[in-house]
Amino acid sequence: MQRPNANPQLLPNGFSYQSRALSAQKSLDLFYYLQQNLNWQQPTIKVYGKSHVIPRLQCFIADRNVNYGYSGSKLRVEPWPNVLDAMRIRLSKTLAIPFNALLVNLYRDGKDCMGWHSDDEEELGAQPTIASVSLGAERILKIKHKHNNEQHSIVLQSGSCLIMNGFSQRDYQHSLPKQQRLKHPRINLTFRSCAKKEIEFCL
Repeated sequence: MQRPNANPQLLPNGFSYQSRALSAQKSLDLFYYLQQNLNWQQPTIKVYGKSHVIPRLQCFIADRNVNYGYSGSKLRVEPWPNVLDAMRIRLSKTLAIPFNALLVNLYRDGKDCMGWHSDDEEELGAQPTIASVSLGAERILKIKHKHNNEQHSIVLQSGSCLIMNGFSQRDYQHSLPKQQRLKHPRINLTFRSCAKKEIEFCL
């Protein structure tokens, strides 16, 4: 896996994108393997006192004693499958980041989505590096500055890798909006390095 290169015409500081981090065949093979073999969960969260099932499936993979939760619920922690552990090792070496956790999201079609948020939890550090690998259907990622009207959009291709680092989480939010006409699924791998063993996200 090569180091991603930024496209300054598309992305703000702290975001860099490589469209072909994985070959088309490797991306396809990995997509089907993960779709069929990961232990998918669909947590229920509380928003303004009401319970909602999140609009996507998830699997949390991490080193021992690293836990994951948000909005009062926790995901079951899964061990590293060999194929994802090998990817984690390559990314850690390339980026010089000791990744120890991986959140995997399965968007079953264009109705599944992710709202505006920043990955700015204390456990990830002041300037976290997050490596996001996309498999399957292309989806549009939106990025907006927290304090002005600056917005960016990028199409995340299958086999691509988006790196978010520096002050990307402090200064920006990102989202994956619905694409109602899209019928095909997408899997997103987000590799993270957690300084603490108890991770509480708020999504």
